[in-house]
Amino acid sequence: MNPQSTFWNLSTDQVLQQTHSTTAGLSGQDAKQRLSQYGANSLKKTQKTSALMLLFNQFKSPIILILIFAAILSIFVQDATDAIIILTIVLISGLLGFWQERGASNAVEKLLALVQVKATVLRDGQSQEISNKEIVPGDIVLLCAGKNIPGDCLVLESQDLSVDEAALTGETYPVDKFSGVLPAETGLSQRTNSLYMGTNVISGTAKAIVVHTGKETEFGKVSERLKLRPPETEFEHGLSKFGYFLMEVTLILVVLIFVANVYLHRPVLESFMFSLALAVGLTPQLLPAIVSVNLARGAKKMAQKQVIVKRLPAIENFGSMNVFCTDKTGTLTEGEVKIHSGVDGSGQESDRDHESSTQANRVLLYAYLNAASESGYVNPIDKAIREYKTFDISSYQKLDEVPYDFNRKRLSILFKKENTHLIVTKGALKNILDVCSSVETADGKKIDIVDQQKKLHQEAVDLGSKGFRVLGVAYRDFNQDSFSKDDETDMTFLGYLALFDPPKAGIADTLKELEQLGVTTKMITGDSQAVAISIIQQIGLPEPKILTGSELDKLSDEALLHRVQYTNVFAEVEPNQKERIIIALKKAGNVVGYLGDGINDASALHAADVGISVESAVDVAKEAADIVLMAKDLNVLVQGVKEGRVTFANTLKYVFMATSANFGNMFSMAGISLFLPFLPLLPSQILLTNLLTDFPELTIATDRVDRELVSKPRRMDIQFIRNFMIVFGLLSSIFDYLTFGALLLLLHAQPEQFRTGWFLESVISASMVVLVVRTRQSILNSKPGKYLLMATLATMGVTMIIPWTPLGTLLGFQALPLSFMLVLVAIVVFYIIAAENVKRVFYSYVNF
Repeated sequence: MNPQSTFWNLSTDQVLQQTHSTTAGLSGQDAKQRLSQYGANSLKKTQKTSALMLLFNQFKSPIILILIFAAILSIFVQDATDAIIILTIVLISGLLGFWQERGASNAVEKLLALVQVKATVLRDGQSQEISNKEIVPGDIVLLCAGKNIPGDCLVLESQDLSVDEAALTGETYPVDKFSGVLPAETGLSQRTNSLYMGTNVISGTAKAIVVHTGKETEFGKVSERLKLRPPETEFEHGLSKFGYFLMEVTLILVVLIFVANVYLHRPVLESFMFSLALAVGLTPQLLPAIVSVNLARGAKKMAQKQVIVKRLPAIENFGSMNVFCTDKTGTLTEGEVKIHSGVDGSGQESDRDHESSTQANRVLLYAYLNAASESGYVNPIDKAIREYKTFDISSYQKLDEVPYDFNRKRLSILFKKENTHLIVTKGALKNILDVCSSVETADGKKIDIVDQQKKLHQEAVDLGSKGFRVLGVAYRDFNQDSFSKDDETDMTFLGYLALFDPPKAGIADTLKELEQLGVTTKMITGDSQAVAISIIQQIGLPEPKILTGSELDKLSDEALLHRVQYTNVFAEVEPNQKERIIIALKKAGNVVGYLGDGINDASALHAADVGISVESAVDVAKEAADIVLMAKDLNVLVQGVKEGRVTFANTLKYVFMATSANFGNMFSMAGISLFLPFLPLLPSQILLTNLLTDFPELTIATDRVDRELVSKPRRMDIQFIRNFMIVFGLLSSIFDYLTFGALLLLLHAQPEQFRTGWFLESVISASMVVLVVRTRQSILNSKPGKYLLMATLATMGVTMIIPWTPLGTLLGFQALPLSFMLVLVAIVVFYIIAAENVKRVFYSYVNF
C-alpha cells in the first residue's frame, strides 16, 4: 500500500518527506514539473478538444457517414463526377460548422478564465494566489473562511478551523479540524487532521500540505464512480425532444421514399442516394452548431456588460427567469456598512466627536478592541468599526480568539490588561443575549438580564425601525490565559452597535425595470424584520409582504408553496432556510434566479434554476454559480437578463426556420418524386439546396431581436413549435406544389428545366422566408441584422447565377428562358405575401 494513501496516520515530517516538500512550500520550477507529472488538479478532462477532433465531429452524424460511404461506392459503380460533387458539398457544410464552433469554443474558454477559483499557496517561500487547477501534491496551502479545499490535505497548523464536509460525508454540521496523527483505520468522517477536496472552510484559519489532487482525491474517486453531469436545462431538454421528433419524421419519410422509388423500378443506388440526400435536407444538422454559436456569442455580449457565463445552457434559464431572489447588502444597498453610533442598554447614544466616559462610548471601545484584534473571517463590519473611531488599545494584550462562525454568529477575543483578563464578544444581537446573564447599567452596575429582556428587545426594535442593523457587545471577566467557545457563558451585556447601509442610488428604477421585464424581485436577508421593512420602504417596493425565519419554520412544505408566491421579503432567515425558499418557488412553477456571495449560499445557488454570484464572492459561492457578475450591481443583472433573452430568441429563430421553408420543401420533394418519371432533384442538387439555405441561418446569432421578445420571460414550448411547423410547413408545401404545377402544366418543363426552376424557387423562397419568420412584426417594420440581410442577399445572388455557370452545367442545371424566371419570381413574391398574412393570423391566435 502507498503510505500516502493513509496520510492521516503519518506525522507532519513524514508527509513532508514523502511529498518532497518543506513547510516553506515548493519552488516554482518544482511545481511546474509536478504539474506536468500529475496533470491539472481537476475532476474533468482538461485537455482542449483539438481542431482535428472538432472537424471530425462535424461528420459523425450517422446519416452523413452513410452518405459519404454511398458517394465513395458510387465512384466505383456509377458516375464519379456526381459522387465527388456530393462529397465536396458535404465537406463545405462541415467546414462551415467547424469554423462556427471553433470560434465559439475559443470565446468561451477566454471567458471562463476570468472567473477561475484561486488558492493561496507558498511558492518559493512567498504567499501567492494561483488557480486551483495548478495545485500539485506537496503544495503548502493557506486557508481561511470561505475558501474551497483545493485537494486532499494534512493539517499542519490550525486555529479554530471548522470545515463543511457535507458534500463528501453527508454530515450536516461543520467538523472541527486539528493537526496530529490518527490511527490508519480511522473512518473518513472521523479524520480530524485531514481536509478533502470538495469541502470548504466555515471558520478559522489553517496551513495544510496537499497530498492528493484531481482524480486521486476522495472526491475524485466518488465522481469517477458516479460520472455525474449537470442536470439538463429546460431548453436543452426541449431541443432534444425537438431533434428526436424531426429524426422520427425523417426516418419514416426516407424509408417510404426509398421503397416507393425501388418499387417504381428506378435504379437502387440512385434511389438510395436521393433518400439520403432528403434525410440531410430534413435533419436539423446545424442545430448543435447554431445553438453553440448563439450561446457563445450571447456569452461574449454578456461579458461586455460584466456578466460572465460559466455554464452556457444557463443563458436560457437566465432569460426565462421570472423570480429573482437576492440578499439586501451590496445589491439593494450600497454594501458599505457604516457605524451610526454605540448605544447602551438604556438607549443612550455615543458621541463620536467627544471623549466621554459614557456607557455608550464603552460599547464603541470594546467593539473596536474586538474588531482591531480579530484574525479570522474578514468582514466589512469590522472594517467599519475600525474606521468609525480609533482608540488607544496598547495596554491590552491579545491572548486567544474564538473566530466568528455561522452557527454561533459571535466573535470572542480574550485580552489581558495589567493583572486582569477580559473576554470581549460581539455578534448578532440574539446570539449575544443568549450567552448573557446580566446587563450593565449607565452607572456601571450589573443587574439580572431576565427583568430587562422586554426593554432590551424594544430598544432593538426602535433602532431597527429607523433602518439600523443592530449588533450586540458583551464582556466577561476571566481568570485563564486561553478559552474556548464553551466559555461564552455568564456574560454581561454592554450595549448595541447601530449600523446602517444606505440604499443604492437608482435602485428603485432598476427594480422597476426588472418588474417591466417580468421579473419579480424577492429579498432574502438575515437582518431583522424592522430593518427589512425600512429598506423596502426606502427603495419603493410596493406593500412589503414579510415572512420571518421563525414563521417559516412553522410552515409545512405545502403551506410554504402557497406563501412564497406573494411574499416579497424573507427576513431573519437562517442560511439553511434559503434553499427551502428557492425549492418552494421552483415547485410553484417559477424559473428562479438566486444571487449569493457568502459561505452559506452554495446550497441555494445549486437549488436555483440559475445560480448567480459576484467576482468578489467567496470561492464556494463562485464555484457553485452558473453566472458571475463582475460588479455587484443589479443594473448589470438587468443587462444580462436582456442579453439572455436575445440569445434565446435568436436560437429559436433557427428552429422556426428549420420547420418552415426547409422542412416544407423537402417534404414536397419527397411527395412529388412518387409521381414524376424522373427525380425532382438529383442528390447533389438536394445537398447544394440544403447548403445554400443553411448559409443565412449561420448568421442568425447576429440578428436584431424585437423589443417584445425581450419584454418578458419565455420558455421552450414544443407544442408551439409543432404548431408552427404544421402551419408554415403546409404553407410552404402549397407553394411548392404550385411551382410543380406551373413548371409541368404551364411551362412544360423538361427534367433539367424542372430541376433548375425548382432549385431556384426552393432556395430563394427559403432564404426570403427567413426574413419573415425571424419576427412577429411585419417584414417592413422589423429590420434584420446587417449580416443576416447580407447573407440572405448573397445566397439569392449566388443561386440565381449558378445555372448560367460551368458549375451549374456540372451539377445538371441549365439556363432558363425569361418566361420561366417571371413565373418563378411571381410565385416567390406571392409566397412571401401569404407567409406574412398567415404569420399575422397565427400569432393572433397562438400566444408565445
